[in-house]
Amino acid sequence: MSQPRAGREQLLAQAFVSLADTLVDDYDVIELLTRLIDHSVELLAADAGGIMLADPHGLLRVVATSNEDARLIELLQLQNDEGPCLDCFRSAAPVHVDDLSQAADRWPMFVAAAMGRPVFQAVHAVPLRLRGDAIGTLNLWQHRPRSLPEPELALGQALADVATIAILQERAIRRGEVINEQLQSALTSRVIIEQGKGLLAQHGQLRMDQAFDLMRGYARSHSTRLAEVARGLVERTLDPDSVTAVDPPRG
Repeated sequence: MSQPRAGREQLLAQAFVSLADTLVDDYDVIELLTRLIDHSVELLAADAGGIMLADPHGLLRVVATSNEDARLIELLQLQNDEGPCLDCFRSAAPVHVDDLSQAADRWPMFVAAAMGRPVFQAVHAVPLRLRGDAIGTLNLWQHRPRSLPEPELALGQALADVATIAILQERAIRRGEVINEQLQSALTSRVIIEQGKGLLAQHGQLRMDQAFDLMRGYARSHSTRLAEVARGLVERTLDPDSVTAVDPPRG
């Protein structure tokens, strides 16, 4: 159910102010993308969301998700090399699937795998665009079959464009070419974050999404990068108990 107009406009303003403030100075790209996903899920009344980015070889990687179920459904597409988010990236055009159960002819392996653990039944994927090409996708998942009206689709694309700006900014565009190092930095950070999340979850007997929220809370409260918190956990220079003692972030 969509929010009342005034409430939604306030949420939208808060989202863009928050993201713009983050971009003004040096920023943690994974934290920013995760925050953007959280805003997207809330604004578009989705149940979960994720962002995939292409590595220097053009292969998609999951870099930010709103929860563990979203990460797993994204990985299912990569493992089967098919799905709506991959088609969105390859075509650089939005892909909207109101009911995944009706898409078996289009993505047989992915749909079979997804229906085997029926957490999500609809997806709306929009490209992260740069001059007509896609560098990744922003994906919104629904527990129930659902279409999105045109204004919400346009808002989803606007949020994806903010993600593109966040990743590339002025440092990532020189002489009309995308610098792969900025994208690779986000992908490398994600690897160490997944390792740190796993170690913290095991240490504290936590769910993976709980461990991630605690890492985000620690990074914010100590004004450090999320990847540095993860690196400290992996290299054992950071006490896991100090991370689990921090309240998780809200919004």
